[in-house]
Order: sequence, then structure tokens, then C-alpha cells
Amino acid sequence: MTPVRVIRGQALPTTDHVPVVIIGAGACGLAVAIRLRDSGIDCVLLERDALPGGSTALSSGFIPAAGSALQKRLGISDSQTTFSEDIQTKAHGDAAPHLVTAYTAAVVRAIDALEQQHGLPFEVLDGFLYPGHRARRMHTVPERTGIALMTRLEQAATTAGADILTNAVVSELWIDVDDVIQGVGYCHPGGALEYLACDLLVVACNGFGGNASMVGDLLPAMRDATFAGHAGNDGSAITWGMQLGARLADLGGYQGHGSWVTPQGALMSWAVMMAGGVQLNANGVRFHDETAGYSEAAIHVLAQPGGIAWNVFDGPLLELAREFPDFVEAEQAGAVKPAADIAALATLIGCDASALHVTLAAMQPGDDDDAAGRRFQRALVAPYYAVKVTGALFHTQGGLDIDAHCRVLRTDGKPFPNLLAAGGAARGVSGNAVWGYLSGNGLLSAIGGWLAAETAATQLASPPH
Repeated sequence: MTPVRVIRGQALPTTDHVPVVIIGAGACGLAVAIRLRDSGIDCVLLERDALPGGSTALSSGFIPAAGSALQKRLGISDSQTTFSEDIQTKAHGDAAPHLVTAYTAAVVRAIDALEQQHGLPFEVLDGFLYPGHRARRMHTVPERTGIALMTRLEQAATTAGADILTNAVVSELWIDVDDVIQGVGYCHPGGALEYLACDLLVVACNGFGGNASMVGDLLPAMRDATFAGHAGNDGSAITWGMQLGARLADLGGYQGHGSWVTPQGALMSWAVMMAGGVQLNANGVRFHDETAGYSEAAIHVLAQPGGIAWNVFDGPLLELAREFPDFVEAEQAGAVKPAADIAALATLIGCDASALHVTLAAMQPGDDDDAAGRRFQRALVAPYYAVKVTGALFHTQGGLDIDAHCRVLRTDGKPFPNLLAAGGAARGVSGNAVWGYLSGNGLLSAIGGWLAAETAATQLASPPH
């Protein structure tokens, strides 16, 4: 972790100035920059990596939004109310209500503007629903990858006139005695510390999934899990927050995933589970309702013998899986194992064939839920296919506490005058536990960071006296 510190009550040693500094050029930072430039506000993004990427580049790049212009053109019936209800249902009512309302509204404004004003060619994912969503609302670029989404966001930001400084590691926040951010100190590899003053600072950098010490303390269930997220998630935002006297919230919330392909190290889409695939342990037995959610599935998988499971599916589901580039890469790496019949599948898994026969025979279509709480539409048919997976930690969902305008709150509940946060640096809408994560919540709060830019534009137009 890069040492970070807060310097209070001293004069920032520079005259270089920009209205808004954004720490982090991931999806959130880029969305903020695009919206600022739409308002004619100059901004600089300070990105620690050589290229913008972050957690989004490792994801499928699916952004949930309800009521978008694209949905309406496609005849999809959805609303922000329905979306908000889905978020709260998944989080058992534990998601911050003010942020659920704010983000579900802001993400639609962002999607519509990115499509109509900046030319992003969004599509709505078809064919299945992710766990907890009652409508088709996953917006994706045609490539269906987070890397492609990031490429398009970066192009939109730079075309709009945003400045991105890469290999720029922020290590200092400068703040005066009245809690007004003065600017930041940053450096390039092997370079001296440089300074940049600003009227307003947006923290859009990271969570803490890549900080083993923080994970061990705050997310003990993930202490020994594979971290499949971005290494830049080192907890800097939280460390700054503690030094600033900021309030933190929902630090027990995170996105896990129960379908991390091992040993190849790739993500297998949960669409296969939602469409009829199952997870079996080393004994050939199902152990949870796969349609409940892929985040909490990480916990279930890690609790199995050896911390592994087998994703089992058939030919029609294989064709569905091949629509996702991540799966295609995993298949090319040898992760997908064919089995002509139950006996071959049992040999592959290493379990008793009779036990496996009982498991698969129980997966019959009908009107009743099975013992795990799942209802099947059809049975799997040979030949079968299997992928060995484990549970993994992707990114955290807690962080700096913010109000409905993305203003960072102090421990007394009052906002800092000119400090905003969104995305991975801030509290999200997944509550305080793994099961609260609704598919897409990470990119909801990242692209919904559009709201932070709207707040910045309002504050800069009417600065406090």
C-alpha cells in the first residue's frame, strides 16, 4: 500500500490549480469527468496505473439502470421504484435508502447522456435475468467486457476535454483548519512529489479488497479467499477518511463470486446458473440455491470440501456461456471439461456415480421448489460439461460515508465543504454483508457517480461565502 497522509493547516506549496481534482480514473472517475466537462468545468484525473482500468476492467461491464431511453425504445417495462425495491430486497432492507434513491436516478441520467451525447453504443442484455432483478436493465457495450466499457469511457472523457495523468500516485491530501480541501500531493514513479491545488476534490479511487490486513480484520470470511479484483484496491480512501475524521459505513459489504475458474483464474458468467446450470461439490451434491446470488455463493463454495465446486451444465447452456468473452477465454485455456454421461461426469468430479445420479435426477421441472429452494424449468441432458471453480472476493462495498449528493460526511454527520466521493471509495448500496450485493451494484455506484459531478457543478457555480 502506498503511504497516504493528510496534511492539515499548512499552506499547499504550489500555484498550479484546477477547479476539480479526481483521484482515480476508473469508471467512476471517468463518469465524473465527462459530466464535469459537459458543464464546461476543467478537471484533472490522477490515475495510479499506466492505463485507466480499475475494478471495471476486470468485470463484465454490465451497468444496471431502470427507465433509460434505450429500455423505452426496446419496450422494456421498468422503473426506478422497481429497481430500488430489488436493491432493498436483495439487501434485506439494509441498503442506505438515500443512496438507493440517488443512484438509481443518477445512473439513468448518466446512461442516457453517455449514449445520446457521447456516442456509447449501449445494448440491454437479453435472454436471462441476473439474481434479484425483475427486469432487463443491464446496459452493456457490444463487446460485453469491462475493458471495452473502460476504453469507451476514456475516449469520451478525453474527447470532452478531461485531462488524465497516469502513473500519478496520490499520497497526500492537504486540508485547512476549517476542513476545506486545498489540494493534493502526487508523484510519478521515481519522481519528486508534485502538488495540485483545487476548488473541489472527488475521491473515486478504490475499495480495500486488495489490502490483506483490512480484509482479514473487516471481512474474516474472505481472509483466505482468492482476491480476483484490482490490486489498486488498497484501502487508501479509508485510510484518508480515518485521518480526516470522516465517517465510514457498511465496511462489511462486498461482492464475492462463487464462480472463479480454477486454476485458470477467470470469471465464469453466472448466466449459466440462472439458465439451469448447477453447482456440485466434490461429493456430487448440490449445496445451495444457485439463483439466490453469485456474491453469497462465494461463501457457500468456500465452505465445501477443498473450497471448490463444479459448475455443471449441458449443450444449450454451453452455447449461452460462449456469448461471454470471459468464458470463451477460460474454455480456450482448457477449463471446460466434457462428460458423455453421468459415469464420465462422476469420474471427472471424483465422486460416486450413484450419488451424482440422485443429484441430477432430482433436478426435474415442476411447480414446486426443491430442498434448496430452487425451481427448475428443465433437466440437464447429456453430454454434460463441467468447470472447476472456487469462491473469490472481487471488490468491497463499504467506505467513506456520503450523503445523497455524494458529499463526504464527518464523524459528526456534517459534510466536508468541498470533498466528494463515489464508486469504490464510498459506501455503496449493498448493505453490510455479502448477501446484500445485487448484480451490478458496483457499476451502479460507479456510473451513478455522475451525481458527484452534478453536485460539484452546483457547488462551483455557487461557492460558499
